[in-house]
Amino acid sequence: MSEGTAMGCNQILDRYIEQLIETSTPQAPAWNIEKIRAGKENTWNYIDGCMIKALIELYEITGEQRYLTFADDYIDFFVQDDGTIKHYNPQEYNLDNVNAGKTLYKLYDLVGKPKYRAAMDTIYRQLETQPRTKEGVFWHKAVYPNQIWLDGMYMAQPFYMQYELSFHNRRACSDSFHMFQVVHDLMRNPLNGLYYHAYDASRKQFWCDPVTGLSANFWLRAEGWFAMALIDTWELMPPSMSAEKDEIRKMFHDLIDAMLPYQDEKTGMWHQVINLPNIAPNYLEESGSAIFANAIMKGVRLGVLGERYYQYGRRAFDGICETCLSEYDGQLALDNICLVAGLGNTAHREGTFDYYMSEPVVKNDAKGVAPLVLAYIETMHHDKLAGKRDPLAPSGVCSIEDPFGGYTPGINAHKGCE
Repeated sequence: MSEGTAMGCNQILDRYIEQLIETSTPQAPAWNIEKIRAGKENTWNYIDGCMIKALIELYEITGEQRYLTFADDYIDFFVQDDGTIKHYNPQEYNLDNVNAGKTLYKLYDLVGKPKYRAAMDTIYRQLETQPRTKEGVFWHKAVYPNQIWLDGMYMAQPFYMQYELSFHNRRACSDSFHMFQVVHDLMRNPLNGLYYHAYDASRKQFWCDPVTGLSANFWLRAEGWFAMALIDTWELMPPSMSAEKDEIRKMFHDLIDAMLPYQDEKTGMWHQVINLPNIAPNYLEESGSAIFANAIMKGVRLGVLGERYYQYGRRAFDGICETCLSEYDGQLALDNICLVAGLGNTAHREGTFDYYMSEPVVKNDAKGVAPLVLAYIETMHHDKLAGKRDPLAPSGVCSIEDPFGGYTPGINAHKGCE
């Protein structure tokens, strides 16, 4: 993407974010397509949590007060003066409901409302009694007993790690780390380095392999949730956990290396089922691609990945802007977002390739919008840091050394890196 095209993309994204803010309230967010389609009252949920977290980070890098004001007003609507949360039932033991709690840390630091501090305790109390698998990992939800989903690692672990660091003198930081170890050992395919969407410790679910307990496929967004769980938790971990940080770093680095052979050469995006790009009707999916764009560029900024990896995240970001952002009658839209995908509860959610193809593809859902905003923020960080690190390798050079090995172009060898 040329400098002029990149500038145009940034301006379009700025307009798009403003459009969503102007048309959203806590009662009716324009980005929560699941609620809109269901015609239900909005509640405390992970989708809004993704979007509000992105807006807070947008405030932090731009200094634009309207982003913080909107985020504060939004979360304030749900959090009561005593720290209880409207429409939040901890007895559901739903890890998705922990995700929006991440916004409370920064909002408390930025605006200082005591009820935000109390709300952190409210959410943490759920995790204190959250049921666990026999391996010691949180159940995804009470309605999904004995199950680990990659999604849940992102929803809960950064909140859990930050709470332990902030308020418990690091008491259970090792517990959070242990859960990553279990997921790595149980759910990673050693042949391609990708992680299966879910695991059933009981081996009773109709969607799981009766021997391994694993689901059948590699779903892009779940893979992305896990990548963000790794890099976000790594960022929080203190220097005193250097050995554990090295393990998380390696997990993240290995996952990114495993993803790169499947990156689409033309758009920089990835397919809904990652490792089957040539089987119809598989499609280039926006939300998971945006998550990896963000995770890769953030990994570079934090020094977890070498600088040469930035191009892969940036290609995904640019490809999404060129492929999925459109304007019609003055309204901007972000397309190619898988609305939802899961396992169990209904017979059709069996985790097959056909199942992942069957779920609706929608526009403007925050599961796709929020990670694109986070990726946009990473491009701003990179621009600010330009000149403070070694420049990108010249085109055609792919042999830059880094301490964790690196990606060797494979089935989709990247142009300019052959």
